[in-house]
Amino acid sequence: MIRSPLLSDLPGVAHGFFTREGGVSEGIYASLNIGLGSRDDRDRVMANRGRVATALGVAPGRLAMPYQVHSPDVVVVEEAWAPGEGPKADAVVTARPGVAVGVATADCGPILFADARARVVGAAHAGWQGAFHGVIEATVAAMEGLGASRGGITAVLGPTISGEAYEVGPEFVERFVAREAGWARFFRPSGRVGHAMFDLPAFIALRLAEAGVGAAGDLALCTYAQEERFFSYRRTTHRGEPDYGRLVSAIALVA
Repeated sequence: MIRSPLLSDLPGVAHGFFTREGGVSEGIYASLNIGLGSRDDRDRVMANRGRVATALGVAPGRLAMPYQVHSPDVVVVEEAWAPGEGPKADAVVTARPGVAVGVATADCGPILFADARARVVGAAHAGWQGAFHGVIEATVAAMEGLGASRGGITAVLGPTISGEAYEVGPEFVERFVAREAGWARFFRPSGRVGHAMFDLPAFIALRLAEAGVGAAGDLALCTYAQEERFFSYRRTTHRGEPDYGRLVSAIALVA
């Protein structure tokens, strides 16, 4: 797994942006696929999830991940639910020690949040829809509800598809510019007429700044470009492959 220096410096917080390496899955899912929505063998997926929990210092059954639907919705976690039975949401926050909260991605932006002083952590799945509709702001607000302060929150973006690999159509650009004319700066022309390259990480950085977090970071790692390290939905689609694995990014309060 990959750790951010910004989060690693916080006392009592364990985190990891996990790569596709270090698991037991095989074939196109090799090897640390945690996606219950994939067609991978469930026992292997569960074994991989157990490895993630153990790496974060929590019990295997105490990794809470939502049923992601590209929404701005956030769930406050008191106790981890059974795998695959999480509520529909795209962010999870907790003040409960020993419970890891995480999100699955395969190009979208995984963001981990922590206020070490208030002892509150969170994880958000920020694809373009979530970032556009406010999942970042909603996560920060949910953390505030548990006692965190905006200025005390550190947020880090993990491996995400980069602007060099994310081509979108004209209707996509129009949606953003209609909302805010200044958002045109997150697009540049692509090689196809009428299409553009979208810089999702830069857009997420803006939304984090607007949310008022105290510190924000970006690992600046592209899921599409680094096949040996990361799963990528878009890369799989371009190749016509039948399915793809999912990465996990998770965070927990520890002693």
